[in-house]
Order: sequence, then structure tokens, then C-alpha cells
Amino acid sequence: MNISDAQREIRFRFHGGFYGQLVSGVLWLLSGCLAVTVGVKSAIIALVFGGFIIFPATESLVRLSGMEKLTEANTLRYLGMQVAFVLPFSMLLVLPVTLYRTNLFYPAMMILLGAHYIPFVFLYGMRLFAFLAAILIGGGVCIAMFGANTFSTGAWSTGVVLVLFAFLGRKYARSDHSHET
Repeated sequence: MNISDAQREIRFRFHGGFYGQLVSGVLWLLSGCLAVTVGVKSAIIALVFGGFIIFPATESLVRLSGMEKLTEANTLRYLGMQVAFVLPFSMLLVLPVTLYRTNLFYPAMMILLGAHYIPFVFLYGMRLFAFLAAILIGGGVCIAMFGANTFSTGAWSTGVVLVLFAFLGRKYARSDHSHET
């Protein structure tokens, strides 16, 4: 299987990243809610530990949608999982940043999440992920520099952006698939 066919299969199976972005976006919004209603510590714990269920939750939703596993011939089938493991290991960098200034937690996570999405441009064959990465990284930098007075700003903005991109990715994947058939 050539690379463009492998990317097409990934786009189709994962609906252009729909379920992954949706699960992640809801998690960020939940964390934002916890930051406002319960407290900072609960919000951080929810995002960090909730992040570990994004991949299994995404895979469950994909299977519930009736999609089969990727074919054995798909040379990119393990790349998504490898990219997913980059984020938890990178999150170790957020600890000293958060200890320095708690309000930098979300902006730092936004920057790491944005960097995490860069390889998705190749994995899915979708430039849309480059825009998502740029928005998250740029947003994280801007909030850290100019808007870190409110703890939850990064959670709300990231949650909204991820949910929006979930639907944009699904629309792209559907239009791509309808052009093939």
C-alpha cells in the first residue's frame, strides 16, 4: 500500500480525526468547568489523567461507528499510537512550568498539544492539522504572555477549537471519500 492510500484509509477510518478531537475537546471543556466550579487542582488532575483515556475512548467510538481495523498493509497503522505517546512524555515539562506559575498550565499544555498534532498532517494527509497545531501553539504563547491572569482561559479556548476542528476534519474526510466513490 502506498502512502497516499494509507493516509486515505486513516482519514476514512478515523473520520478525519473527528472522534479524537471531539473526545479531547470535551475533556478540555470539562477541565475548564472544573477550574471554575471546583478548583485548579481538580481541573489539572482531570486534564492530565483524562488525557490517558483519549486514545482508548477514540478507538471505542470509532469501532462503535462500525469502522473496521486498519488493514495489515497500512504502513502507517502504528504511527498514530506512537505520536499519541509523545504527549504524555512531554507533559513532564509542564510540571516545573506549573510549579513556577499555576496559570501557565493550560498555555503550556496547549503548546505541547499543538506540537503533538504536527505529525498528524502526514498521518492523515490533511493540512488542516497544521492549522490546528498553529492555532494551539500560537494561542498557548499568546495566553501565556498576555492572558494568564485567568487560569481557565486556555481550557475554554482549546476545548472550543478542538470541537470545531473535529467537525471540520469530519467534513473534509467525508468530502474526500465521496469524491472517491
